[in-house]
Amino acid sequence: MLDDFFRRHKERWLRPLAAWLAGWCHPLAITAVGLLVGLASAFAASRTWWSLALSLWIGNRILDGLDGVVARVGSTQSELGGYLDIVADFVVYGAMPIALALALEERAAWLVSTVLLMSWFVNAASWMYLAAVLEKRGAGATARGEFTSITMPRGLVAGTETVVFFAAFLLWPSAYVPLAWAMTAGVASGITQRVVWAVRHL
Repeated sequence: MLDDFFRRHKERWLRPLAAWLAGWCHPLAITAVGLLVGLASAFAASRTWWSLALSLWIGNRILDGLDGVVARVGSTQSELGGYLDIVADFVVYGAMPIALALALEERAAWLVSTVLLMSWFVNAASWMYLAAVLEKRGAGATARGEFTSITMPRGLVAGTETVVFFAAFLLWPSAYVPLAWAMTAGVASGITQRVVWAVRHL
């Protein structure tokens, strides 16, 4: 929901660092490091090292934003880079709820983690197919002037909201279960929103 706003600011905030990195660091290397940092965050969460997990999560998100800016500044954008960036995101997004369930060792935590992961599975289908259709119709990321490889159809919970929810999980692990249910409801709302749009326009 807030991605369009923050992408514009992220581009401006990260551009000085990206300009320095562009001369010697390939964007795919940043993507790979970001993936490792994200997995390290999930591992730290599974061991209840909450402060470390939060710091690594923030680092992962910065690196996730930085690779694309470096690619644009250095004119090294590629379809492979955009593809691997999304795959890396989904690996980290999938690892974190499992890590939290392992840390909390509660039936309720395992249940909400399972339902949350299922909601992302359906959510991915709801926006990725629409993104492909919009690209095919010439109404994709380039036509819209978006700072992404492919267009991201809007939903209530997108990248920015995921950053906030995951940070909240790690800041207040005792509140993980209700927070995760709230995130699941938000994801479900976005799925419904896209399905309604598809029925009206496809």
